[in-house]
Amino acid sequence: MVLANLIGYAAFLAFPLAMLYAALSDLLTMTIANRISLFLAAAFVAAAFLVGMDLSTIGFHVLAGAVVLLAGFGLFAAGWIGGGDAKVASAAALWLGWGGLGEFLVLSSIFGAVLAIVLLNFRKVVLPVAVVRQEWVARLHHPETGIPYGIALAVAALAAYPHSVWLGLVS
Repeated sequence: MVLANLIGYAAFLAFPLAMLYAALSDLLTMTIANRISLFLAAAFVAAAFLVGMDLSTIGFHVLAGAVVLLAGFGLFAAGWIGGGDAKVASAAALWLGWGGLGEFLVLSSIFGAVLAIVLLNFRKVVLPVAVVRQEWVARLHHPETGIPYGIALAVAALAAYPHSVWLGLVS
């Protein structure tokens, strides 16, 4: 029983830790590696079975992830978000399911707007040479660089996660 609880808690932590890693990766490199989204998908399957999620619920989570993936690729094709953003958003939707999807999408929009405003203002500030020598800071400060939207996606996912089905499944 204790081992099962430990495994359940480890599975419960996989999502927030991977989302934090995605945000940090996007901040430092302006990319989110495919392995993060693949890990999230595999961890979802493992966690779902470990905590006894029924197949119907798993199916609806998969459907939520697929819908977000299709929408994300549409946004990617339009040039509005990066491919890594589309994939990690769909992985987050997979974990959050239909019940958490609305909150996740609304919060992603709000946090994304705040991030864009903060970053646009940051780019107007003249930075000390020592700070600009940091490659990731210089990239983030450059006016032609996009917005690391993975940060907003991760914060939104972490904010929605406590309201998702997972808290009721891990005990």
